[in-house]
Amino acid sequence: MNEAAVQHLIRSDKTLARLIKKVGPCRLDPERKRPPFQALVRSVTYQQLNGTAAETILGRVLALYPRKKFPTPEDLLATPDEKLRGAGLSRNKTAAFKDIAAKTLEGVVPDSRAIAKLSNEEIIARITTVRGVGPWTVEMLLMFTLGREDVLPATDFGVRKGFALTYGLKELPSPKELLAHGEKWRPYRTTASWYLWRAVDLAE
Repeated sequence: MNEAAVQHLIRSDKTLARLIKKVGPCRLDPERKRPPFQALVRSVTYQQLNGTAAETILGRVLALYPRKKFPTPEDLLATPDEKLRGAGLSRNKTAAFKDIAAKTLEGVVPDSRAIAKLSNEEIIARITTVRGVGPWTVEMLLMFTLGREDVLPATDFGVRKGFALTYGLKELPSPKELLAHGEKWRPYRTTASWYLWRAVDLAE
């Protein structure tokens, strides 16, 4: 993320500026070459699991397609549910994988070129029609794959906890309170969120 974002946040929020000084440069580096289909499959795998467990399961799923780096939507739809379940996916995640694949082929989940022309709101509205994909998952796609600069995942536990730690709150802010405060961070709320995650890391 660019230096302009950091400078804007330092100027607009003295408390956040102190956190930025402690953490140092923003190292958020979106994987813009990853197609939305692949990013969503990865995100669903990681839901409600720690990183190591999710990586292991994803590795087993990818191993079902030995000649490819990543399966295509057609590959996933042609794979029996039992095979995906055997790789460690839950019944719900298996159904979500199939729906991501089907909606990619239908064009509901846009390809990399089409998604670039859509607003954040349009992307959230379209992709949350996919089974197992809520607003949070799409916000992660916007931030870490598409590199959108003004995303504030207000329901994210880490962002809320980082805010409470940074601003000396005894309780987590509500998503509504976080969004209200975050108005001053526009148009660089993604960078602000990244720093709030780091506040949690610093506290551990």
